[in-house]
Amino acid sequence: MGRELQLRIVSGIVLAAVALGDTWIGGPAFAILSAIIGLAVWHEWSSMTRIAEGDRGAYFAGWGVQAVVAVLIIGGGDEYALPVLILASIAAIVWSRFHGRGWWLPGGVAYAGMTTISLATIRDDTQVGFVAMLFVFAVVWATDILAFFFGRAIGGPKLAPSISPGKTWSGAIGGAVSGVVAGTAVYASYFSLEDARIPLVALALSIASQCGDLFESYVKRRCGVKDSGRIIPGHGGVWDRVDGLVVACFAALIIALGEAMTGAGGKIGSLLLGL
Repeated sequence: MGRELQLRIVSGIVLAAVALGDTWIGGPAFAILSAIIGLAVWHEWSSMTRIAEGDRGAYFAGWGVQAVVAVLIIGGGDEYALPVLILASIAAIVWSRFHGRGWWLPGGVAYAGMTTISLATIRDDTQVGFVAMLFVFAVVWATDILAFFFGRAIGGPKLAPSISPGKTWSGAIGGAVSGVVAGTAVYASYFSLEDARIPLVALALSIASQCGDLFESYVKRRCGVKDSGRIIPGHGGVWDRVDGLVVACFAALIIALGEAMTGAGGKIGSLLLGL
């Protein structure tokens, strides 16, 4: 086993322990962790895309939006966080269009803000929220870890060679199957497995996780960087570590809100919204 892989495994274990510990505690502790992750993602996004070089005012405005979202989430005003982020993202789009800028500013504002909101919303401060977060963790971590090993062991056609040359279809499929098994096992450990949609939700989150990984690879390739940062030994930046997790959380939130809006009131929405 190479030194880099060993360092990656040790760092991964430490990060998982911190994440699980905060998830167990819940409440303000997990809200703070969510905010830290969201702020770190904005820092790495804005650094890679060099937003400050284009306009320092817009760069600091982005920090301001992320700070407001973080304060609302930590301070118990979470019902206002999403409306604030939506308005800020629209303002960033208008500003970018008016000044002839690209999509990096509005994209970063929305992505980083939703990172904080989705993580905190799924965990919430209930026992069901604890299980929901474990469910998402299980799907994402199993997908990430087993995709790597299936890809190395089987090889075969590349998944997206122009974006991430190391990923294969065998790894993607193996990771997805593993994510479904892991997520379903977590759910079945707490509830009776009578809802046949649970494996389908796990599959959707696994696919979203892999799309999140590919999206970050695309951004890094566009920006000409290998890692989003250097803060985590063996992993690079915070975004490198949570790229799949945050998009899976986006998907989980969309699925749960969709069920809530249709009035279905089923177990999927209850689980993923921590109700």
